Amino acid sequence: MKNCMMLLVVTLMMLPGFQRLYAVGSPGALLTVVDTLPKKSDKKKDVKKDVKKPEEKKKPSEYEKLFKDKAFETVKSNFITLHKIDNKLYFEFPLTYLGREMLFSSAPSATSNSAVADMGHKTMEHIRFTKEDSLICLRQVNTTTTYDRKEQNIGQAIRENTLDPVLDVFKIVAYNPDKSAVVFDVTSLFAEDNSLSSLFRSSISIFRLSGKVKSKMSVITSIKTFDDNLTVRTLMPHTVSLLFMGMTYAKMDVTVTATRSLLLLPEDKMCPRKSDSRVGIFLTNKEHYTLQNDGVESYSVAHRWRLEPKDEKAYKQGKLVEPKKPIVWYVDNAFPEEWKEPIRKAVLRWNASFEKIGFKNVMQVRDFPKDDPNFDPENLKYSCIRYLPTGIANAMGPSYVDPTTGEIMNASVLVYSNIVGMINNWRFIQTAQVDPSVRNKKMPKKIMDESIEYVVAHEIGHTLGFMHNMAASSAYPVDSLRSASFTQKYGTTPSIMDYARFNYVAQPGDKGVKLTPPVLGVYDDYMVKWNYQYFPGTKDMEEEAAILEKMVDEKAGDPLYRYGRQQIFSRYDPSALEEDLGDDPMKAGDYGIKNLQYILKNLDNWIKDDSDGTHKYALYQGIANQFYRYIRNTLYNIGGIYLTEVKDGTPGDRFRAVPRATQKASLKWALNHFKHSDWLNNKELTRKFPLGVNMEPVLQMALANSLKPLYKGVLLSSHISSDPYKIEEFFDDFYNLVFENVIKDRPLTSSEKMLQSATVDLITETFTEKEKGNGLLGITSINDAFAPSVDDIVAYGLDETGLVAQFADKLREIELEQGIGSLMKEIDLESFGYGYGWQRAVSVTAIDNSKSNLHAFGMRIKRLLESKLTKASGETLAHYEALLFMLDRKLTK
Repeated sequence: MKNCMMLLVVTLMMLPGFQRLYAVGSPGALLTVVDTLPKKSDKKKDVKKDVKKPEEKKKPSEYEKLFKDKAFETVKSNFITLHKIDNKLYFEFPLTYLGREMLFSSAPSATSNSAVADMGHKTMEHIRFTKEDSLICLRQVNTTTTYDRKEQNIGQAIRENTLDPVLDVFKIVAYNPDKSAVVFDVTSLFAEDNSLSSLFRSSISIFRLSGKVKSKMSVITSIKTFDDNLTVRTLMPHTVSLLFMGMTYAKMDVTVTATRSLLLLPEDKMCPRKSDSRVGIFLTNKEHYTLQNDGVESYSVAHRWRLEPKDEKAYKQGKLVEPKKPIVWYVDNAFPEEWKEPIRKAVLRWNASFEKIGFKNVMQVRDFPKDDPNFDPENLKYSCIRYLPTGIANAMGPSYVDPTTGEIMNASVLVYSNIVGMINNWRFIQTAQVDPSVRNKKMPKKIMDESIEYVVAHEIGHTLGFMHNMAASSAYPVDSLRSASFTQKYGTTPSIMDYARFNYVAQPGDKGVKLTPPVLGVYDDYMVKWNYQYFPGTKDMEEEAAILEKMVDEKAGDPLYRYGRQQIFSRYDPSALEEDLGDDPMKAGDYGIKNLQYILKNLDNWIKDDSDGTHKYALYQGIANQFYRYIRNTLYNIGGIYLTEVKDGTPGDRFRAVPRATQKASLKWALNHFKHSDWLNNKELTRKFPLGVNMEPVLQMALANSLKPLYKGVLLSSHISSDPYKIEEFFDDFYNLVFENVIKDRPLTSSEKMLQSATVDLITETFTEKEKGNGLLGITSINDAFAPSVDDIVAYGLDETGLVAQFADKLREIELEQGIGSLMKEIDLESFGYGYGWQRAVSVTAIDNSKSNLHAFGMRIKRLLESKLTKASGETLAHYEALLFMLDRKLTK
């Protein structure tokens, strides 16, 4: 009997139904089945009736537990499925995407304080997710190192020494039902502080920023996912601290709606384009290992959109063809309606350059879709031109790339609303002498349209990969800018990527002269060709590089195609400056100053409907600022060094000192205009302004301070020159020009007294004793010679936030204590000039004999003043005595 029962149990266990029952039953399931078997005396029909199936007690899976008894929202796609569960965010991440390269972006899409959080300004990281045991690792992709694929023996060693760093880890909480995806909590990535998703810049101009999210108050408000990307929006209250020189300047509550996007990068990579330092292109630096060369080879790849012909056969035949993937721009509906047409034209004007290399309809413009639920301007799938209603007068054009190849995946143009105020100021101050239509408080629509179009077209150029070329505007002869035929053909500069602005050289009687930059200059066409010419048949980057190098070689030595890096922290080259025109700053300055005098004389009559004088006062300050630039442009000649990237065997010099005669003439020119700047003191006009100091002494003080570091530049310039302007000759010229009327017993003007006081200050500051110890201490380092002053930063627009200008008075006081140019180390200046790196500051300590020269200079001034005491009286005598008192304290111990 016992054996029969065992046989029956075994038989039942072989049945499919029993196997399913056992699989899901409790540990006692087998016993339950055995106990309910029929006894021998039972009838067959009773067996069927009495056998009961065990009660199923299915345990929920870890995946099911996530959602049980919770409020949740799920959005699915072929990419990553998103689950929002009780304000936590989970990725359901397909295993097939582990290891795939992605771009992660973070941007404010709304803010309570636009001064510290720019709407639409993205930060970007190149990442991938990997699985390590029960953890998902978020890694930053290391793309800086490459190696020759033919040399696989070094490949493994390189991979082991260039691991992708882990930025964060996430615990796997579940697998989806078919085990094809892992689920993990990514709330910390989207709703908390982390290095990957910064919403604030590390600094804004003079302020360091420190933002701390109130994580318990963060709310995930929107989740979207598509076939190759996703978007998450989070409301994030922050506490933001503004720090200045190590001290907390202010704390504020700032709420930001953060939009984070994740974009899957294509596995089919674009062929990189090797950059050339003679071409002004944004780039990503690389290091290449190969056994063919000794050492590591450094190179960089250009940033460029992937532009390939839709019909390659037609392209080879020289026909215009459309690209496989055009560059599409979406224009913010928030823009004033009258701005939209010039913005559209700004984008489309670049099509003319693309047509010259065989592509048509590359640049396209569309409005923000109103009925597309998939559209999101913060989504990396869309490149947008955004309107930012703030007091900042600026525009920006950042782009975001796959750093493996340099392919631009997304770009933005950010236009701040107060850009119209800046345009108004530019057009009036630079062209009112010749264009009656701008002699108004409000610019005519035609003028405003062409100005907006120029500004946006410049920013679009940045998004195409083009950096500032500050040498472009120095390519044209100054007098050519007064020619109607020349300017109508070429505009004011060979490139709109310079800060050439408008034609301040044109004189009131000049007829038909073009006052604006060109639609696109010859250098702009050249850049489009270099960056986007398609080469069918080339097999790799090196083959393309050989063709491109020859293209650049052919233009070497031609000033129209010369690239001049923007100079921020060290300003050596007087031919690569912002806000200048022409090849001779003295001649251009003479024309410009005549125009400013003419404009100021008529300012009160031209500007009407300005009862409180606010607009006139802003223009008056702008006139003074423009005058400062004209003189400063010339002062950069003194000790100046022309810098040009040159390949061996092609025309040009890598560095060349400004000729000695030009430096001498520049010093004389600048000091002459300094002494005769009283035309700024228009009392009939300034008495209508609020209480304040006239711009004449303010400007003179700024210029006097800018004269102090000149001798330092002369040291380096004379060191590299074959016909040097030596420091002894410089001090001799400076002495004769500054003290000319003292030497000749003539009455002194207030400007001469200020100039002489600044000269004595230079000497006494150099020989100021340290607070502790004895030694001598120059108030600024000799190696700060080429750093811009606060006034330079304001005049040349180096600080695009406008904060340096806002706090200029206080910063000047600090700079006077610490030294001219000393604040550059405290100021974080944003600029699109960066790419090949800023020009490094060259140390001149080894050739610095300035202290002995300054001592001799001071003693010479002292002897002169002592010889004039008996002939002086009144204010002049008091001036001499004050200067002697300062010199006696420092030079005679």
